[in-house]
Amino acid sequence: MRAPLSWLAEHVDLPDGITGRELGEVLIRAGLEVEKVDEVGAEITGPVVVGRVLASVDEPQKNGKTIRWVQVDVGPAHNEPHPDFPQGCRSVVCGAHNFAVGDLVVVSLPGAVLAGGFRIAARKTYGHVSDGMICAEDELGIGHDHTGIIVLPQDAGLEPGDDPSGVLHLRDDVLEIDVSPDIGYCLSIRGLARETGQNLGVAFHDVVDRATPAAKADGYPVRLEDPACPLFVALTVTGIDPSRPTPRWMARRLVMAGMRSISLAVDITNYVMLETGQPLHASDATLLQGPIVVRKAQPGESLVTLDDQTRELDPDDLLITDDSGPIGLAGVMGGASTELRSTSVDLLIEAANFEPTTISRTLRRHNLPSEASKRFHRGVDPDAAYSAAHRAAQLLVDLAGGTLSEAETVVGAVPAAPQQVIDAGLPSKILGVDIPAQRVVEILRASGCQVTVEDQLLRLTPPSWRLDLRDPYDYVEEVGRKVGFDTIPSVLPVAPAGRGLTRDQQARRAIGRAAVAAGFVEVLTFPFMAADDLDRMAVPADDPRRALVRLANPLAETQPYLRTTILPGLFAAAARNASRGNDDLALVELGSVFLRGSGLPAPVPGVSERPAAAELAAIESALPRQPRHLAAVLGGRWRRPGWDGAGEAAGWRQAFALTDVLAGAVGATIERRPASRAPWHPGRCAELVIDQTVVGYAGELHPAVVAAFGLAERAAAVELDLDALLAAAPAGPGSIAHVSAHPVAKDDLALVVPEDVSVAAVQAALAAGAGELLESISLFDVYTGGQVPAGHRSLAFAVRFRAPDRPVTDAETSAARAAAVAAAAELGAVLRDF
Repeated sequence: MRAPLSWLAEHVDLPDGITGRELGEVLIRAGLEVEKVDEVGAEITGPVVVGRVLASVDEPQKNGKTIRWVQVDVGPAHNEPHPDFPQGCRSVVCGAHNFAVGDLVVVSLPGAVLAGGFRIAARKTYGHVSDGMICAEDELGIGHDHTGIIVLPQDAGLEPGDDPSGVLHLRDDVLEIDVSPDIGYCLSIRGLARETGQNLGVAFHDVVDRATPAAKADGYPVRLEDPACPLFVALTVTGIDPSRPTPRWMARRLVMAGMRSISLAVDITNYVMLETGQPLHASDATLLQGPIVVRKAQPGESLVTLDDQTRELDPDDLLITDDSGPIGLAGVMGGASTELRSTSVDLLIEAANFEPTTISRTLRRHNLPSEASKRFHRGVDPDAAYSAAHRAAQLLVDLAGGTLSEAETVVGAVPAAPQQVIDAGLPSKILGVDIPAQRVVEILRASGCQVTVEDQLLRLTPPSWRLDLRDPYDYVEEVGRKVGFDTIPSVLPVAPAGRGLTRDQQARRAIGRAAVAAGFVEVLTFPFMAADDLDRMAVPADDPRRALVRLANPLAETQPYLRTTILPGLFAAAARNASRGNDDLALVELGSVFLRGSGLPAPVPGVSERPAAAELAAIESALPRQPRHLAAVLGGRWRRPGWDGAGEAAGWRQAFALTDVLAGAVGATIERRPASRAPWHPGRCAELVIDQTVVGYAGELHPAVVAAFGLAERAAAVELDLDALLAAAPAGPGSIAHVSAHPVAKDDLALVVPEDVSVAAVQAALAAGAGELLESISLFDVYTGGQVPAGHRSLAFAVRFRAPDRPVTDAETSAARAAAVAAAAELGAVLRDF
């Protein structure tokens, strides 16, 4: 919001001599964000004065132009002697032709500096020495018109040599304020003037001075069919003169406020909107067909808006319609079919109030921000509509020569303001500074609130323009803003004694540290995904990962869903790195996935009170489940080639090793079983099991998935359900096995087993059969060849036996070895005969 100081001064009694910067400091202390103060016109320096044209001669030039050689009376202090004019004058070359002898013009004399740093000096041009310049609007920075020079009104009381700054509204301080959504009433001169008056303790003069009457229907017919429009006011002004120009003071204020002057009727509606905060719309009354109806859009409807764009309408869009169909997108932009023309003489002034959420959704849906929607989606004072409509109508009467019809329409009513009861000591308690109850009452009454004191309680009704005052703490904030946040002491709160991290927090941190220590780089990707991510991963249609949760307002329409797996985001990160030459990757991410809950829409409770238990339960059931997952992706080389070797490719071995490291970080042991699951390669994927609970999957990715995501050849991936892993991990502190001082007995076992029997199953059977003397067992060789029957393979295990209290005898070792082989034989294993 840009607010000229001179405009504010018409609505509040500013102290004499106060500057824009001084006022900006006052508003900053009151909690407003004054981003900057523009000293408009400050760059115009030197002699810029009023001149009267004494003589003018047209002189055609060889280049086809016709210039004027002009003598101008610029006052006794600036005139130079001239034989034809006793009072003296200045002679100037001018290319404009929109003036005549006797006109008052603006003359910049040598030594002046105009907009953009343009310096004026006497110079020879077109065969004359031009002793200055007659100015156009753009040369003074007060407009964009360069079609002619400025001609001042004869009745302005100006004489040659006078300073034209006042008439031109050349100089002013303009405050640029970033208005936060909760104080939308400050998107108006009225709102800022009220804040200024309250904080400076000076009188405020409200331009909204008409009470909204009861419903009236003797004017243009209007019907409201949707509660999103609680109030609609329509006034008819006839017989305006569309050729009348916008007064310079109005056009200048619009420009300083950041808008452009269009035509008198349109400028008046914009001017009143900036002044009161109430957006208005003026329609050509002769183009309306039948009564105005405010309703939601119907399927298949469209509207050509004032920017000449055809917009397909959504059933949730609120419309202004007549018998011809939609004529305006309510609270956002009018329609082209009823817009004002250069010949419009009969106008219908429309002022309405709309529900903010509806307007906010519409403007975002159509990506159509406007000055009107900027105000409506924050909330507009409903009690300002009637006064603003009459203010605009009266300006049309005064400036455009129109006639205001006595018949007017008021449909609906101003919504009742919510009441609240607070303890008078609540502001002191929350703000941490002593504020007497009487001071609290004074502040709230000065803010427009109706305050009834009942012992220590305050019964409060906010003013119509304060839609943000609903909760007790809203009133506390209001008191804090008016007292001044800079007066509230900063006290660092004492941190309560904690109990340390929970078991799950400690475990998650241990897992994260273990992954990084294992050589992986932790990344953080956005938790969003596209539907085709699952297609590229070849996820089946009935897979639970297909139950996606769509965002109502996604950051990007290309990724409108919450992720059900972390892998697509990691794949994208890996591909992005590879495209920039970083091919050797081992990335890991810990984060939440989102699995659809009940599928029912969550209720939207009000903010005026705590939701009921049933509402909270419904919200909870509608929310997606959000288990924590860990995912990793590997590609390229795990170890680069060098003097010490040929290097090593990153793949499924490192993926499986990572799962062992992560499980070990929380004291668990992972068992791997063959599995088939997208996006992994069938036969090269394992499900990860702890105590018969599947906690994740790991392995080499399917070649089609690798190609679809642009990953390195034979890339591998892991995805673990961290919550399931932690639930299956042993609880409580771990234990350290007894370290025996007795010697170890070493042995090797080579077994021929069917190919469909997993190594893990054979190893588990050997460990179970060997008994308590077994200290460790590990696979060290896998062999297939001529000495092994077809469909079989040879697995060689290193076994170690040790007793905690004595040396192990040969007989004990042999018995344990035989028992282990016997247990493995139940899986079809046969001791290999070398």
